[in-house]
Amino acid sequence: MTMFWRHTSTYKNEALAAIHEMMEGLRGAGSIDKLTLRRFDEACLTPAAPLQPDEIKAIREAQHVSQTVFARYLNVPKNLVSDWERDKKRPGRPALRPLSILQRKGPKAMTWPVKIHPSCQFGATLID
Repeated sequence: MTMFWRHTSTYKNEALAAIHEMMEGLRGAGSIDKLTLRRFDEACLTPAAPLQPDEIKAIREAQHVSQTVFARYLNVPKNLVSDWERDKKRPGRPALRPLSILQRKGPKAMTWPVKIHPSCQFGATLID
């Protein structure tokens, strides 16, 4: 499943925002590789805070969805949400961003279904 994102990144300051946006353009033009852009992400973007298992469960329950459906929202294996909620595993950086958006903005942050990608049955959009 492919998830489509529309969000405004949270930068540490305006100068880093300008540099990061320039680097995204260079990545789009093929002038820099994905790893280089990832390093700029780490330097420029405000990191998502780690979440506790009860916080993850509260975010999911606010959506009124099962673990399986929530896993599809986040584009992760269905058992992973259960592992997060039981403190067996911690969400990685790619999952923390949408989780933090949902935690901040609540159910209104998720629109469903939106922008269906040709390779999947359905799609979701997080709005930041």
